[in-house]
Amino acid sequence: MFKFLKWTFYIVAGFALLLFVGFKVLQLQTKRYSPEDTVTYKAAGNELMVYYNRPYKKERAIFGSLVPFGEVWRTGANEATTFSTEDRITFGGKKLRAGTYTLWTVPGPDSWKVIINDRQYTWGVTTDGIASRDPAADVLEVDVPVEKTKREVEQFTINFVGSGRKPDLVLSWDETQISIPINW
Repeated sequence: MFKFLKWTFYIVAGFALLLFVGFKVLQLQTKRYSPEDTVTYKAAGNELMVYYNRPYKKERAIFGSLVPFGEVWRTGANEATTFSTEDRITFGGKKLRAGTYTLWTVPGPDSWKVIINDRQYTWGVTTDGIASRDPAADVLEVDVPVEKTKREVEQFTINFVGSGRKPDLVLSWDETQISIPINW
């Protein structure tokens, strides 16, 4: 009986290790196509940071197709995008306390809903492709208008534009851009 349990344990442990290693290899493969990036903004004693993964357009139709209108998007690829602030700010005109959050969006043809969520998620979507966000943990939602870019943006990009205590968080991809005003 002891030998049976011992071998059962070894088989289960080996299978678990194989799954773990396989998942890590898959993660590394996807990072090649959508590399991770971190952008920071420092001013007046506060640091803002966004960690995200940057997919490429690759001649695909993006908004309204690859990223459907009216559905929650993890705002990048792979892991859920994170946003952090060391101090209390206003984000799109709404108050947000210091902390680390996940950033989600609901793209539309004329405006986007930007959602700040209080939970951290290991991956941005479930196995069936649905955003892994728990809406009960949403702490803030703002609507922002869509702007057309002057040129096509091949790789999804998030950056901060501005100076002092009033930068904008700018998301750009394909021919679409949104800007969320931030201040403190």
